[in-house]
Amino acid sequence: MTTPCPHAETLVIDPMIGDLAGETATLRAAGPLTRIELLGVPAWTVTTHALARQLLVDPRLVKDISAWGLWQSGVVTRQWPLIGMIDAGRSMFTVDGAEHRRLRIKTTQALSPRRLDALRPVIERTTAELLDDLAAAGADGAVVDLKQVFAYPLPMRVISELMGVPRADHDWLLRSYKAFFSLLTPQDERLRVIAELDEYFTDLVRKKTAQPQDDLTSAFILADDGGERLTEEEVVGNLKALVAAGHETTVSLILTTVRALLTHPDQFARLRAGDYDWKQAIEETLRWDGPVIHLLMRFATEDIAIGETVIGKGEGVVMSYRAIGRDTAVHGPDADAYDLTRPTAHRHVSFGFGPHICPGAALARLEAAIALPALFERFPQLRLAVPVEEIGNLPVLTQNDLAAFPIHLVPA
Repeated sequence: MTTPCPHAETLVIDPMIGDLAGETATLRAAGPLTRIELLGVPAWTVTTHALARQLLVDPRLVKDISAWGLWQSGVVTRQWPLIGMIDAGRSMFTVDGAEHRRLRIKTTQALSPRRLDALRPVIERTTAELLDDLAAAGADGAVVDLKQVFAYPLPMRVISELMGVPRADHDWLLRSYKAFFSLLTPQDERLRVIAELDEYFTDLVRKKTAQPQDDLTSAFILADDGGERLTEEEVVGNLKALVAAGHETTVSLILTTVRALLTHPDQFARLRAGDYDWKQAIEETLRWDGPVIHLLMRFATEDIAIGETVIGKGEGVVMSYRAIGRDTAVHGPDADAYDLTRPTAHRHVSFGFGPHICPGAALARLEAAIALPALFERFPQLRLAVPVEEIGNLPVLTQNDLAAFPIHLVPA
């Protein structure tokens, strides 16, 4: 792949996530609309709340990769490591307008409040099972990785239950998505993983077509909107994207909330005393240290003027949600601080905004609202096993993916 020359004022995004806080501050200081470079590919990124809300509903920005000038010209190819985040087959995540509504409607129905209430016992049971695993792993004061034993498997088990994915396939799916997201994975290997996931979900869809059951996969297959059912490709695309988004965001939300609370002990004490509630902690974490760093990508179908700046036709636009969550115009001059009393905490866009708002947002919140209090009720003396500065990110450019989370379950 030939890479274009970056703009003179382009900010190069660090693929190794070496200094996330510093990079977020740099993006914020650069202005609401900034030129960035993602692994050699230029784009615009949005860093303020108001502009994000404006552009996320602008019909001139679309998800269809065929509108991307660098893709049309062949400058970006399937060898670009982030291409799987954009060119992921036909699904509600890659189309717009009436087609997007048609593909999305069954997901919205399936994740209704009634269905989420039905999932609550599943989440509670899974949480209890994993807390038992955590207790066994951390017996006698041993260091245990909260991510690997608890936060990582929980959402995969829940989303798989929702979609009718066999329990025996969970470990393989976790490994596959980890390889898909990591920038350490060679691109040829990543393309092989993508092909295997396509094959896996296609096979699952065909089995459910032959024998439908009471799960989201079968609901997609049987969806009849105006007499036109979803194609096999559309069902597979929706499933792949939902499994990816449905477990990655929740893993991050659980871990970053635990990190925030353990490093703000005064606020955590008041939360446990009942002065604050868990919803406040979850929403403030979503704003301050949310699951998505940069969301890829929308493409301009015509020139779009933003003040004196013009997003050119065919250019790509990224939403830098972590920077947007620190917007002082919305959250005040102390937006870089974690504050459970913040009145604007719920005014984040960490799950998106507009037609493409994350359909699994309510499920992620529900999982966190069950898992977090249960974790600290079972292990009230839980503490970090390393200085917080040693809890770094994996080389995942889009997700706030912590490498590990070593803890002790008992006091020193």
